Amino acid sequence: MAGILDSVNQRTQLVGQNRLELLLFKLNGRQRFGINVFKVKEVLQCPALTALPQRHPVIKGVASIRGQTISIIDLSKAMGGRPTEQTQNCFAIISEYNRSVQGFLVNSVERIINVNWESILPPPKGAGRFNYMTAVTEIDGELVEILDVEKILDEISPVSTKVNSAIIEQVSHLDAGHHKPILIADDSSVARRQIQKALDTLGLECIVTENGKLALNKLREMAMSGPITEQLAMVISDVEMPEMDGYTLTAEIRNDPKLKDLHVILHTSLSGVFNKALVEKVGANNFIAKFHPDELASAVKSAL
Repeated sequence: MAGILDSVNQRTQLVGQNRLELLLFKLNGRQRFGINVFKVKEVLQCPALTALPQRHPVIKGVASIRGQTISIIDLSKAMGGRPTEQTQNCFAIISEYNRSVQGFLVNSVERIINVNWESILPPPKGAGRFNYMTAVTEIDGELVEILDVEKILDEISPVSTKVNSAIIEQVSHLDAGHHKPILIADDSSVARRQIQKALDTLGLECIVTENGKLALNKLREMAMSGPITEQLAMVISDVEMPEMDGYTLTAEIRNDPKLKDLHVILHTSLSGVFNKALVEKVGANNFIAKFHPDELASAVKSAL
């Protein structure tokens, strides 16, 4: 127990320092990829897999791990690469995203590195809309791709963005003064689309930005023309984003006299025992795990 608490405390100390830990791995080639350590439950030699009838083509099979049946996704095939034929020498990265646990089949796992979010950059402009990157960084002189896991999972099992009609009706009865735009900060194109669809259903306008740095720049620009709370209803921010994460964005908002009164909701695929301490430290008003449209809509309604 002491070890777990030490780990929690160490990670809590990273809040506001704009840092993250990446687990590096490879698929069927030399290219390195990264995944946030916060989302990894464990890494193990690929267990025996059971193929299921009518499974999605990228799901290699299911495995029983610590009493839980977990789908193992062939990550190379899911990203449009060649499928992994032999699994004996492969590894499974067991991860938790958006309230679900799944395994990613990879060829090799390298190491964990600690980096600053400022060194994590958005994908190149020419990468195209069909790439699976949310960001890139350079490690040992080589480019590392940080994966848009939310996009991969949404292609396998699309998430509903439908909001309960009772919540829609409650929001529709709010005074027109409550219907100010909402600023969204999220580096995943899938997540941005999901949030926008849910808020569109509520009749709310969105201003969309792709990371914390762009969101902060937009907020400061808007604040120059008048009180920010008269222009925006709130900010809904992802946590892990290139250049500036959601914790740092929230801390910057709270430290800026012109922005400090904004309502901030952190909306993230991260989960675990760290969240409450992290949210309290930076001063966010609420924390919601992705993606449940009714929970997001209810949080927005309460804030309005």
